Amino acid sequence: MTATPAPPDAHRRSKTPRTALAGPYGHPLHAAFVTIPIGAWFASLIFDVIAFFARDPAVFAAGANTLIIIGLIGAVLAAVFGLIDLSQLAAGTPARRTAITHMTLNLVVVVLFVIDLVLRVATELPLAATFVLSLVALATLGVSGWLGGKLAYHFGVRVADESAQATGFR
Repeated sequence: MTATPAPPDAHRRSKTPRTALAGPYGHPLHAAFVTIPIGAWFASLIFDVIAFFARDPAVFAAGANTLIIIGLIGAVLAAVFGLIDLSQLAAGTPARRTAITHMTLNLVVVVLFVIDLVLRVATELPLAATFVLSLVALATLGVSGWLGGKLAYHFGVRVADESAQATGFR
C-alpha cells in the first residue's frame, strides 16, 4: 500500500489554527496547556520523594494526589487543543503519524496516572509501586514530549513560517 501524497499546502495548513479557539497564528494554546500536567505530575513525584522521608508523610501524599488530579484535568484541556491542531495535519504524512504516536503515548500516560491515583486513594499513602508507576508514566511523558517537540521544531506544526520568524532578525 502506498501513501497518498499530501496536498501541496499541507505544511502551510499545519501552521494555521483551525479555529480561533486553538490560539492565534504562531501561538498555539496546546503548547501552553501541556505545561499544567507536566508541571503537576513532576511536582507530585517530588512530593512522593519528600513523603518517603517525612515524619508525617500523609500531608505530602495528599499533596501528590492533588497534583495528580490537577495534572489529569490539565491533560484533558491540553488534549482538546491538541486534537484541534491534529485536525490540521494531512493524512499519510510523517507529521500526522508522529502526532498520532504523540497522542497515543499521552493517552497511555493519562491511564497510568489514573491507575496511580486509584492505588493511592485506596492505600492513602504513597507506596513503592505507585512511585514506580509515576516514574514509568513520566518516562513515557518524556518520550511523548520529545515527539511533541519534533512536531513543533522539526516539522514546524503550529509554528510561524520562516518569513515571519525572520522579522525578528531584521
